Amino acid sequence: MAKQFLLFAGQEIDTDVQTVSVNQVVQMEGYSYPRYVVYKITKDQWGIDYKLINLRDYSFDTTSLIRPLSEKFGIGIYYDDKNPQFKTDEEVAGLLAKAQIKLKQENEEAERKKKEREAVEVIGREWLEKNFPEDAQGVIVGRLRQNESDSQTDYYAHSTQRTVILGFSKHKRDIFSEMRKHASNFEETAYLAEYNADYEHRGKYTMGDGYYLGESKYSGWIIEKSPIYKRENTIKEFSFVAGNPDNIHIKSSKGEKQPTSAERSVIAETLQFEIVDYSEKAIALFGDTKAIKDTLKNLGGRFNPRLTHNDEKQAGWIFSKAKRTELEKVLNIGGGVKSMLL
Repeated sequence: MAKQFLLFAGQEIDTDVQTVSVNQVVQMEGYSYPRYVVYKITKDQWGIDYKLINLRDYSFDTTSLIRPLSEKFGIGIYYDDKNPQFKTDEEVAGLLAKAQIKLKQENEEAERKKKEREAVEVIGREWLEKNFPEDAQGVIVGRLRQNESDSQTDYYAHSTQRTVILGFSKHKRDIFSEMRKHASNFEETAYLAEYNADYEHRGKYTMGDGYYLGESKYSGWIIEKSPIYKRENTIKEFSFVAGNPDNIHIKSSKGEKQPTSAERSVIAETLQFEIVDYSEKAIALFGDTKAIKDTLKNLGGRFNPRLTHNDEKQAGWIFSKAKRTELEKVLNIGGGVKSMLL
């Protein structure tokens, strides 16, 4: 017998007992909260699971406990035990179809973003492996924070909207003068290059806010050092950041600032591609594809070491012509990758 104890209600619920039926409408606590319809009920050794469809946005959900509205206590999902509501089989079938379409679209979008991220990470990893100083002990980074706090509920938090690489350090010590020096490398953090004692935050202790240079811990830019303990781990951590040249703002050993993405092509020295019409139904990709072979395979490409191109045998990848737009997007993430697409 499966039971669930509701601490605040002081009540034990037998979750083996079915409380609602398929097609029944239920709702979250409160009238402005979403309503659901039960489209399926399953039972196993752990109790009953109610499969739900959100009537507001057609998303799927699952719960093991639905209580009567007349016994409402706290947040949860309830059913109206005095005036129960039901959808017809046809209505639920229509809702299920919409929910499945939405789920498929969300999965496809997630897969597309995953592939785009993988392609950007390949570029960033190439750049880091080439430019990462052998004696580096830390990475000086700028992080743009966004305030996610809600003072009404005493919730205080922030999220990182962007990270830029400002330079490398030969030691792991946190020194504000070093942070200020690198702050001048990027126009948006340059104001932190001026000394201001209020910008120096020393919270490097348990439950502290960290050791960083910035006006606020909740919003705006901060500068901090990310220590390097294992080179390959740091390259992996920052590969996505470095994959966008607009996120790299460091100075050369001569003190000259590196050119921006508008002035250079990250890929020109490493990866170049050429797409050609190979047949009536297929296109072929040639070039430096070894570093992105997994991404190309996930896109549906087939590698062939003996394709004919420019009257000679060359290794390349074959794709359906329907994949051309998607392939070009992957090879030209945000316009940051300049490749030879013909």
